[in-house]
Amino acid sequence: MNLETLRGVITGSFPELSGVAFTLLTAGWDCVAVDVDDRLIFKFPRHEAAERALVTEASLLAVIRPAVTMPVPDLTLHPGPPPFSRHAKLKGEHLLTRHYERLPEDSRRRLAAEMALFFAELHALDAGAMEEAGAGPIRAWLPPDDILRRVWPVLPSDLRAYAERTVAAWQRLPPDPYGMTYGFFDGHGWNMAFDHARNRLNGVYDFGDSGFGPLHQEFVYPNFVAPDLTARIASEYEALTGRALDRRRIDLLSGVLRLSELAELADDPDHVPAMIGRVADWAARR
Repeated sequence: MNLETLRGVITGSFPELSGVAFTLLTAGWDCVAVDVDDRLIFKFPRHEAAERALVTEASLLAVIRPAVTMPVPDLTLHPGPPPFSRHAKLKGEHLLTRHYERLPEDSRRRLAAEMALFFAELHALDAGAMEEAGAGPIRAWLPPDDILRRVWPVLPSDLRAYAERTVAAWQRLPPDPYGMTYGFFDGHGWNMAFDHARNRLNGVYDFGDSGFGPLHQEFVYPNFVAPDLTARIASEYEALTGRALDRRRIDLLSGVLRLSELAELADDPDHVPAMIGRVADWAARR
């Protein structure tokens, strides 16, 4: 999956792209992406499961795209070998916490309103149509006992009581009052194409983790940008849909997600410090 090899694959199918700029993007867990001429994105699955997910993502987006106001990718699949997808680039960069903290009030309001509308429109999609397009249950978090067992060797002692309380509260949590719905379930700033010069969101991408899940879990991921953003999205969503959201449930699930991600990566020394940092940051807010 080096750049020169992928350049050869791309120009073999699209010779008109020879001579333009190619940039390797390696941040994805499942795919390697290549930015071509700041106009096009080509995604190459890292393994067979990622290949199947990419096919499903293209099928889902074909249903989603005409149904939502938010710009989303228009994936075209190519069999290769190796297989890959192509779509026009949504111009913009990630939206990180430090970026959000600098946004003026009107930009924060607009961003929250756009994300809330996006969620509301997704949640209104027909479940049968989404199942037919390939949607299934979202990937489950680790079981409570597994989370604690895996995080214990790497978790600083001052966070262990917090981890136990959080997992215990999660075990007592009743089912989501709104049940299961099709949603994005990945609405953090790493999947946003944000125009920092204009303070505008130009679209969202990476629907590989979308599927059917508990409705409140949809609102966990914007907390990676800022709790202020999540609170604003929740209020806008309530006004759009008439559904009352349980902020305490969202907060609790935000803590569980961080612990589950740490547990999954507890044997990976390259990622453990960042995962512990996320747990500590959230624990400090409680």
